[in-house]
Amino acid sequence: MRLCFLVEEQYRHDGMPLDVIRQLGAWGHQVDVLWPGRSLIPISEAIRAGSHDAWVLKTVSGGPGLTLLEAAASVGLTTVNDVRAIRGVRDKALAAVIARSSGLPVPVTYAAARPEEFAEIPTAEFPLVVKPADGSSGRAVRLVATPDRLLDPVEPDDAGAPGAPGGELLIAQPYVPNSGTDLKVYGVAGQLYATERCSPLHPAHAVRERQVPLTPEIARIAAEIGTVFGLDLYGVDILLGPDGPVVVDINDFPSFRQVPDAVARVSAAVLELARNGTAGQGSGSSTAGSPTAGQSTPGQPIAGQAKATPAAPATTSAPSSTPAPTPPFTVPPAPPVPPAAAPRPRPAASIGGGR
Repeated sequence: MRLCFLVEEQYRHDGMPLDVIRQLGAWGHQVDVLWPGRSLIPISEAIRAGSHDAWVLKTVSGGPGLTLLEAAASVGLTTVNDVRAIRGVRDKALAAVIARSSGLPVPVTYAAARPEEFAEIPTAEFPLVVKPADGSSGRAVRLVATPDRLLDPVEPDDAGAPGAPGGELLIAQPYVPNSGTDLKVYGVAGQLYATERCSPLHPAHAVRERQVPLTPEIARIAAEIGTVFGLDLYGVDILLGPDGPVVVDINDFPSFRQVPDAVARVSAAVLELARNGTAGQGSGSSTAGSPTAGQSTPGQPIAGQAKATPAAPATTSAPSSTPAPTPPFTVPPAPPVPPAAAPRPRPAASIGGGR
């Protein structure tokens, strides 16, 4: 098959998706890589019907890659994830409305262009978690204890960073009391895997990142998110609050840390989605209430399926009656990860206030 990956600057040394790109190449598939943040792209010539079997995006919220992916979809190319599904979770204000209106356990959400506007929220709902609606990687996420702290300056490390506030829409949600541990559930084309990690709002709380059992209730919520948003490759952050599970983040194409054989599983899923199409908006591949074999029952370890079987090397004809055009650009090879440096973990961004 012939695939095109869009990889933005923030992920140029990350194992996900670069290891997936290398795995697909090792299986005999042709993979082109575009770097939207540091290369000239002749977009009108590069994006044509039949150019690739699928385009795959690994990008930050607000990055240029999503526009390119939408352009690919506009000419009929398959995209992973479906572009409508990605747009639905990248805008955290939109994601909160979609999730809450679908009955998912998401906190009440407020939106404003300036943080001082949140002072109108009843004091009883404080503390609040305030963040940019298009933020990513946990940047500029703040826990605001009282209304008089809304104008406290952003931490220096977050100022000017992607996702930092700068006149864009902000959201605020009541803080959900929790243990300081986030539950991260990953969806890989219908299979679910759970891990736990330290919440970015509680960095002093020592938590060893590890696989954990996936209860039927959490599995149902995670599967329903895939259905509601039309996502095939995604991650969900869930907190166990005093009133039950609360969804505090949904993101497309996450790190898949702690997922067994993650590179092989994600690579095989990309090929399957390229062949058969993605879930698309509102018609996810998982069935709500019926999570599949990546999950476990309470008291048992995660027991995902056997290691994904590599697809046989193949050359697939472009889904068009005309020959696939040769892209008029030179794609640089994926830069190798330095042997001594492992991919740097980053806290996930949040749509919810439960951190």
